[in-house]
Amino acid sequence: MRLDDYDKSKPFDATVMSTVRITPDEADAEIREIVLEINRHDFDYKPGQSIGVLVPGPHEFGHEHHFRLYTVADTHSRSIEGRPWITIAVRRCAYIDEFSGERYKGIASNFLCDRKAGDHIEITGPYGYAFEVPQDKNANLILIGAGTGIAPFRAFVKHIYQDVGNWRGKVRLFYGAHTGLELVYMNEHRDDFTQYYDEDTFQAFKALSPRPHWADPIAWDYCLEKRSEEIVELLGNPATYVYVAGLEATRDQLDEVFGDFMGSSERWQRRKAELVAGGRWTELLY
Repeated sequence: MRLDDYDKSKPFDATVMSTVRITPDEADAEIREIVLEINRHDFDYKPGQSIGVLVPGPHEFGHEHHFRLYTVADTHSRSIEGRPWITIAVRRCAYIDEFSGERYKGIASNFLCDRKAGDHIEITGPYGYAFEVPQDKNANLILIGAGTGIAPFRAFVKHIYQDVGNWRGKVRLFYGAHTGLELVYMNEHRDDFTQYYDEDTFQAFKALSPRPHWADPIAWDYCLEKRSEEIVELLGNPATYVYVAGLEATRDQLDEVFGDFMGSSERWQRRKAELVAGGRWTELLY
C-alpha cells in the first residue's frame, strides 16, 4: 500500500512518556526509543503491527499533515490506569536532494526525535500484521533486519518466548548495521536479546559494513555465508518462515546472497516465489 492509502480519519491523541537515545553519543546515527501512552482505553495492537504518526503542517504541496509509519518495538503493555503504551524506535534522518544537492531533514523522524516527555502527538492505526507467529511451535524462523528494522523483531522474539512459550523450532536472527554502535537492542549499552541466549532454539548474528566510513553496504554475504549450510537446509524445510525488515535495498542484497547459495539467481527466485506463495516469506521494507 502507498502511504496515501492508509486510513487516517480517526486519529488518537498520544502523550510522550519517555524518549531515550539508544545509540551511543559517539555513533553517527541517532536512534531514539520513544514510549507513547495512548489517551484512549480502546486502542489495541499486536506485535508486528505499525502505527501512523501525523506531523502537523502546513507542509510543502499543501499537505495539512505529514504521515509516516513506525513499527511497534515491544509487546503489549498498559499504564496503571489501563491506557495502552506503545514503544517505537526512530532514527533521526536526513536526505540529499538528487537534483539540487541540498540536505534536508526528515520531517517525521526529526519531529519525533525532538519531542520531550509530556508532549502530545497524533497517531493513527494500528495497521497490518506484518509478522504472524506460525501456529506450529516447531516452525523455524529466519529473521533478517537492518537498522531500525530490528524493532519488529524485538517485539516478535519477546512475544514468542514470553507470551507464546515453549517454542521448539529454530529461531535465527540476523541483524545488520553500518557499525557496531548502530546495533540498537544488541550492543553493550542495550542488549535486549541476551535474555534469549540461553534458549536452545535461539541464535543471533551481527552483520556490519567492512568499511563503515566509506558507506560500504552491510556485509550480508559474509554474515550469511558463514551459516549457508544451515540456511539452505532451513529454506528447504516446509516448516521454515523467513521475515525481512529494513530498507528496500536489503531485498536486492539478500537476493544476490541467496542466489549464490542456491547456485543461480533463477533457482533462488523460483524458491523465493514458492516461499512467498506459501506465506512463508514476508517483507516489511521502506
